[in-house]
Amino acid sequence: MLALENLLIRMGDFQLQANWRLAAGQKLAVIGPSGGGKSTLLSAIAGFIAPDAGRIVIDAVDVTPLPPGKRPISLLFQDHNLFPHLSAARNVGLGLTPDLRLTKAQWQAVDDALAEVGLAGLGARMPADLSGGQRQRVALARALIRRKPLLMLDEPFAALGPALKAEMLDLVDGIVANSGATLLMVTHDPEDAARISDLTSVVADGIAAAPVATAALFIDPPTALRDYLGH
Repeated sequence: MLALENLLIRMGDFQLQANWRLAAGQKLAVIGPSGGGKSTLLSAIAGFIAPDAGRIVIDAVDVTPLPPGKRPISLLFQDHNLFPHLSAARNVGLGLTPDLRLTKAQWQAVDDALAEVGLAGLGARMPADLSGGQRQRVALARALIRRKPLLMLDEPFAALGPALKAEMLDLVDGIVANSGATLLMVTHDPEDAARISDLTSVVADGIAAAPVATAALFIDPPTALRDYLGH
């Protein structure tokens, strides 16, 4: 589904390499020290950073030359990026078209997406009238309504409390399972990785390592991960 073929990203003195594949429907956690390149990796896959070498292939299509909007990806950032002057429903509708000229069927899809994330009936609410967790649910609904095969999360729940974060992770896990989407999730918390990810890639020392089974990784972590975890 996703292949990073001899990928090389250079930014000043920093460089990051990756050379691995991820099958459709798998759930991958990306973990490692701050500044190691986790967000850089997602930005390259999404098309916001051009690699210096290598290819990014999604569903057998080389997307390396494509702009972000042409890639079959939905990306959810830590900052939910909601427009404060738009209702929850209209913020979600932006995932379909930026001019918000939606058909009746598309508005129904917006309502369905809000219901899917537990916000049924709250489409008319403004972001200021929603809790932090509800605003993240709106952002998640906006990502989901695009129905792309690859969903990437860049620590979107890091600012939430433990119970709410666990609830959001379980919500994502269920949605991904139902949709068959492939998941890449940047996290700094090994508990997040263990909760919903089949596989984990450690990003450290200029390398995004090939994915390995999450449970096995944390039983016997490599040196880079052990140093990061303080073991």
